[in-house]
Amino acid sequence: MRHFTPRQLSEYLSQATQTKAPPFLLDVREHWEYQVCRIEGAQLLPMRQVPNAYPSLDRHRETVVICHHGVRSYQVAYFLEHMGFTNVVNLTGGVAAWARDVDPAMPTY
Repeated sequence: MRHFTPRQLSEYLSQATQTKAPPFLLDVREHWEYQVCRIEGAQLLPMRQVPNAYPSLDRHRETVVICHHGVRSYQVAYFLEHMGFTNVVNLTGGVAAWARDVDPAMPTY
């Protein structure tokens, strides 16, 4: 599993749209958290739903897993790797660090 800081992910996303398809942004927080703030383009799949829903995800597509601080996303990324996903990235620090380092206008909780 790779790890991106928010700044690395922001730069990577801006380059990906110019040179290749962007990664799948998988937000594993709860619905209420997602309503407060989210990284543009992220798709919500709460952590507790991942064990039942992961077969519908593309095992080979680059997937960046996102949560509030990076703990749940690490656990989900670890799980996905063990389920055969070949290109998983954990967002270190989660949306809290994204708001601090990339988008200070983003609401926080």
